[in-house]
Amino acid sequence: MLAKTFGAAHYGVDAVLITIEVNVLSSGNKFFLVGLPDNAVKESEQRVYSSLKNNGFKMPRQQVVINMAPADIRKQGASYDLPIALAILTASEQLNAPIEEYMIMGELALDGTLRPIKGALPLAIEARKQGLKGFILPKENASEAAIVNKLEIIGVETLAEAVAHLEGLQLISPTVVDTREIFLHEVDEFDLDFAEVQGQQNIKRALEIAAAGGHNVLMIGPPGAGKTMLAQRVPSILPPLSLSEALETTKIHSVAGKLKKNTALISKRPFRAPHHTISDVALVGGGSNPMPGEISLAHNGVLFLDELTEFKRTTLEVLRQPLENREVTISRAKISVDYPANFMLIASMNPTPFGFQGKAGQDAFWNVDTVHKAISKLSGPLLDRIDMHLEVNPVSFDEMTAREKGEPSQEIRKRVIKARQMQLARFEKTPNIHSNSMMNSQQISAFCSIDKDGKVLLKSAMERMGFSARTYDRILKVSRTIADLSGSEKIRIEHLAEAIQYRNLDKEQVTPQ
Repeated sequence: MLAKTFGAAHYGVDAVLITIEVNVLSSGNKFFLVGLPDNAVKESEQRVYSSLKNNGFKMPRQQVVINMAPADIRKQGASYDLPIALAILTASEQLNAPIEEYMIMGELALDGTLRPIKGALPLAIEARKQGLKGFILPKENASEAAIVNKLEIIGVETLAEAVAHLEGLQLISPTVVDTREIFLHEVDEFDLDFAEVQGQQNIKRALEIAAAGGHNVLMIGPPGAGKTMLAQRVPSILPPLSLSEALETTKIHSVAGKLKKNTALISKRPFRAPHHTISDVALVGGGSNPMPGEISLAHNGVLFLDELTEFKRTTLEVLRQPLENREVTISRAKISVDYPANFMLIASMNPTPFGFQGKAGQDAFWNVDTVHKAISKLSGPLLDRIDMHLEVNPVSFDEMTAREKGEPSQEIRKRVIKARQMQLARFEKTPNIHSNSMMNSQQISAFCSIDKDGKVLLKSAMERMGFSARTYDRILKVSRTIADLSGSEKIRIEHLAEAIQYRNLDKEQVTPQ
């Protein structure tokens, strides 16, 4: 008898429908699994055999042929165990149920219990797209898949539960998740707040500008100046995720297997802080089965690179294309996958390999020789792609012991949201442009015009500091954001002057403090 059901394979952050056909023939006793399976899929024979036997079912003593179509897509992982087992039961007439109405995925233990799978959300989206009635999967993944409406999500813990539900003997209620309620409940909850940061008013101002325009930032300062503390609080002042952004972010983390247990939806902007020993592949993504890297896991959020100069130069260079194109393409011999990578880069570094310049306790650290030596590992093109260079000075004793708290993140966030709303209105008719940092040369010409005095100031700065053409564009983008924060339709000379101050590493001479 022939039986058919459906599973799915991941293709980037999306999924492709896989048809699983099982034919139990009257003659022979061999087990054939075809359709380009990897070793984990081939080993399903032993897991399925043990699961069936331990749950009171029989493995057919005839020839079993399993085909996984389309045959030109590689099937990877153990999550095809459950659909194969149910299709074998149907083909051998031990189960009489419409399994072809469902997408079924799940890894089987030898006793028939189910282990969680990766990427349940994009699989559920594909099931609804294909018009299937429901999705049967491990119970641990049910809340994640239930984000998708108009699809029955049946979470099961064992093979026996799946059979009982399909036969109607013990029906399992579909998992239901109120996506909007979860989203609205968690979107404004943060553990960290800018009010906890004493002093550093100039850096807070700069990070507010960066958040308002989505600009990349490099902070330079000695150990203990507060660089990491400031960076960790940036997500709390960024605009809240839209529901579509939350779904897109959740899909990436789901495919990578990074969703926390019982988490249905990522409702806050991600903050990723990989260690400086990270490899190129772990940062940008890849592998034989291309998976998203840290830059994609930071999509719609913040990628924080602490101790920037300690990263391998080759690792940092892979950031150049994603910073420009907002996506990363991973190509292999038989597959090419695009992962989104629209993140805000925040990097930090010490002015010298030892943190301070000169002898211990010496205050002056912003020195042309020490700073330029420290950044010699960084390429000019990479630095050009960082919009703002910030000098972070140590906090004074008086500032640290001050009783009054700083401005809370919620107040800063209101100004950031207001500036972003201006940008959304500005780029309403321009697809894929949502913030000032994403403007191309055409938008810069259209929205970043400056008056005669501004041109004189910018020309003088370019000649004196040796700015590149890309730096010129970055200054105009930051100036546009500063103008938005002040509610100005035009870029005034004070907006330009402030933006120029945030290009410290482009100066031909850096003056010690």
